[in-house]
Amino acid sequence: MSEEILVNVTPRETRVAVIENGMLQELHIERGWRRGIVGNIYKGQIQRVMPGMQAAFVEIGHDRAAFLHASDIVRAAPPAAVAAGEEVPLPPAAPAAIHELVRDGQDVVVQVVKDPIGTKGARLTTQISIPSRYLVLMPQSKVIGVSARIEDEAERARLKGLVSDLAAQHGHMGYIVRTNAEGQPAEALAEDVAYLSRVWNVINRRVGEMAPRALLYEDLSLPLRAVRDLIRKDVERVKVDSRETYERLQAFVAKYMPPLAEKLELYSGDRPIFDLYGVEDEIGRALDKQVPLKSGGYLVIDQTEAMTTIDVNTGSFLGQRNLEETVYRTNLEAAQAVARQLRLRNLGGIIIIDFIDMSDAEHKRQVLRTLEKGLARDHAKTTVYDFSPLGLVEMTRKRTVDSLARQLSEPCGACGGRGMVKTAETVTYEIFREITRATRQFEAARLLVIASPKVVARITDEESQAVAELEEFLGKSIRLQADAEYLQEQFDVVLL
Repeated sequence: MSEEILVNVTPRETRVAVIENGMLQELHIERGWRRGIVGNIYKGQIQRVMPGMQAAFVEIGHDRAAFLHASDIVRAAPPAAVAAGEEVPLPPAAPAAIHELVRDGQDVVVQVVKDPIGTKGARLTTQISIPSRYLVLMPQSKVIGVSARIEDEAERARLKGLVSDLAAQHGHMGYIVRTNAEGQPAEALAEDVAYLSRVWNVINRRVGEMAPRALLYEDLSLPLRAVRDLIRKDVERVKVDSRETYERLQAFVAKYMPPLAEKLELYSGDRPIFDLYGVEDEIGRALDKQVPLKSGGYLVIDQTEAMTTIDVNTGSFLGQRNLEETVYRTNLEAAQAVARQLRLRNLGGIIIIDFIDMSDAEHKRQVLRTLEKGLARDHAKTTVYDFSPLGLVEMTRKRTVDSLARQLSEPCGACGGRGMVKTAETVTYEIFREITRATRQFEAARLLVIASPKVVARITDEESQAVAELEEFLGKSIRLQADAEYLQEQFDVVLL
């Protein structure tokens, strides 16, 4: 599989696209005025403890207080529970109540795990984790873990042994070995451990020096994060269309990951880099509700506050054998498309997929396998459950930032986000009711109705008799005025 990473930089916006086999799979956006804060570490201050919610609101210097749940607060294990650099499992204990863990006004070191989304503040944890190229430092832990994506047992044992020895030299803190560490020499891992130790020492020093609500550690900018987190063995090149960003990436790579220097490439073509790869067109299509499938079927994706629903339809696909075969083939194609759309649109939370009904149990298993295989390359954690009795597939995908649609769009001003507007006929009858209501409350000889051209045209063409009858009933004249600035649901009844 060939993979490329494209970095597009403009003065106020940076975009990173992940291209696999010529198709856009992921899009990451960072805007100068609204940079994400996931990964940032703050010296927070407890604003209010909420026992009923088992949570606390924490001030971290942003407009909205952040949210810290009791389950995200790390409790230190007793010294006897830790030996020889390994954690000894403790007997199960009932979770502590939030008021036993924190109190109003208390200072607490917290890390953002989820950006503010909609009206909700950021989600916090006290379980600090700091990533580097090959490792993730877990300073409150003593455990050395290895990514499940590294499957070779000998390699897993080698990496765990190396990192355990290095951890013993730097304070016996915990580490997770990332997938990118597979095959790396001891020297590369030693550099990462030393780097992470320096970062943690700086954070600890700032905790003592800085006032509450202060930023202690800020994650890297998007281009640097992309190089750190997204480059894998099968990434052929990283193309950057900004010389300044390219030079910063070169310096970063030279310091932290020299073997990848040859993958960096400055793009200086006349045609915009995203146009060259068709990324702009893909972004436009990623905002549509309907996703066409090559077979003629299609997906319908609806994103709501509570969950995302995906409906699979055969469309014009008729198949060549029988109905069951047609449905099976459509569902297989849909499973692949769903996996891609989740990554591309960055959809998270609860996701319900309504595949077309299948009676064959083996077909159902194959569709689930196809979905899981498509999700295997997803950086976000996903969990897929079996078909429900209603034939639905429920799954979850970890959400840390807003979806692509919510980053790029806002609710429609005409419909208020409903996705539909009232018909001209409905608005006409609302106007008639408002006229009656107004004349009963206020004295006036004449009335002026101002509405959208479409509504006024409908009243003039189809409801002229009704207007005449209303004038006679009220004993007042009614004049209509079209205003192109009015949306279809807007109107004013003016008493003259």
